[in-house]
Amino acid sequence: MKRLINRKSEKDADIQKKPKKKSTNREILVMTYLFVGIFVFLIGKFVYFIVAESPNIINSTYNKRQDLLAERVVRGKILGSKGEILAETVTDANGTETRNYPYNNIFCHAVGRFTNGKTGIEQLENINLLTSGENPLVAIVKELRGEKNKGDNAVTTFDVALQKTAYEALGNRRGAVVALEPSTGKVLAMVSKPDYNPNTASANWDSLIEDSDKNSALVNRATQGLYPPGSTFKILTALEYMIENKNYQDYQYACNGKDTFGNVVINCYGNKNHGTEDLRKSFAKSCNGSFANIGMNLNLKSYRNLCETFLFNQKLPTDFITNNSSFTLKKSSDKSEVPQTAIGQGNTQITPLHNALITATIANNGVMMKPYLVDRLETYNKDIVKQYEPEEYGKIISETQAKEVQELMHAVVTEGTATSLSGLSYACAGKTGSAEYDSNKSSHGWFVGYAPYDNPKIVVSVIVEDGGTGSESAVPIAKRLFQSYLG
Repeated sequence: MKRLINRKSEKDADIQKKPKKKSTNREILVMTYLFVGIFVFLIGKFVYFIVAESPNIINSTYNKRQDLLAERVVRGKILGSKGEILAETVTDANGTETRNYPYNNIFCHAVGRFTNGKTGIEQLENINLLTSGENPLVAIVKELRGEKNKGDNAVTTFDVALQKTAYEALGNRRGAVVALEPSTGKVLAMVSKPDYNPNTASANWDSLIEDSDKNSALVNRATQGLYPPGSTFKILTALEYMIENKNYQDYQYACNGKDTFGNVVINCYGNKNHGTEDLRKSFAKSCNGSFANIGMNLNLKSYRNLCETFLFNQKLPTDFITNNSSFTLKKSSDKSEVPQTAIGQGNTQITPLHNALITATIANNGVMMKPYLVDRLETYNKDIVKQYEPEEYGKIISETQAKEVQELMHAVVTEGTATSLSGLSYACAGKTGSAEYDSNKSSHGWFVGYAPYDNPKIVVSVIVEDGGTGSESAVPIAKRLFQSYLG
């Protein structure tokens, strides 16, 4: 009897132990999953660092590795698309190296400078210019001899003849010019004025940063200048209206040169009376009253979504330094903001590069390409180290929608505010703009456009500060660009 009781006690004890064993196994399993999770997270973080962050850290001017490379490698050249030397390192008889810019001021913002803080392509391709793709055996022999190897060259997308045309056409006026290839995103030209000579930047540095004449010559207005878009913004206002109204061809507005929307008075330029207009004529003649009227009837949430799809309020898809364009209108905004915003005034601001990118997307049937400045990296004997390829950012609007806007932009040239472009041997399309920037109604002159109309090869964005109307100040510059590039 006693033995039976003992066995029962032992059996009860075993039963009590079993849950403890299960609990221990569960704890081990949890710890295993935890460590596996941490390991996977660390691997993911490491891969992200290698892929996304390491290029920026390596290329940072604070990276001391660059100083070591500079002791062993002669900084590579920056070249135009046809091999023209835009920047090179010259070594004198004493072995002193000097960075030389043969085109002086013409490429100062796009190519950038080497001294007093690297900018432009000098900064973007810094580590690549200090890396030599030379044959390893040859490189070793040179180092043993105490000779420096030659750094790789950066071949840009710049059309030097077009850049010179843009620079000369802008003259001594303040502003910016951007030219893109819409099908690829290649930047063909980029000019900003006032400018400076990178060859003398060090000698003149104090006066450049003091900026007593308020020139802001160090600022690249093409990528960092923020301006009201004026009537060039009617491209997006018209697009939104057509998206919301499939019967947009039935639109009609009676323009008297002046109209009131709520408590906001909107005047057409010079109070010109455009008479009865449809959407095409409203766009071609750049009628402020008509577009304010259109704006008052838009779905503001949808309008904002369209603008943000076109990259307002966010960084442009490019590696070079840009400022974000801004669109502040929203559903809860005061109604007085609507008519001004619809005609490109109000609080909206845009960079010339962004305006070029929007126009390129329209010209490219709704597909936005990422803009880029460097076509390839190659050794001093022209062996390709890296080839950069065009990259699509995304399908922003449908081809049908893009073609509808293209027709409106073509009408600007055939019957509207840019008829001075109609005499060329190929058809063009575009949109002029006069962007008021102070209480005296002083305005910047804008033009965005492309050519040829039926097979776009070049997109231009031109702003002339204090230029008045785009027809007078910006269109003549665009015409010279088209003629330089297309003949």
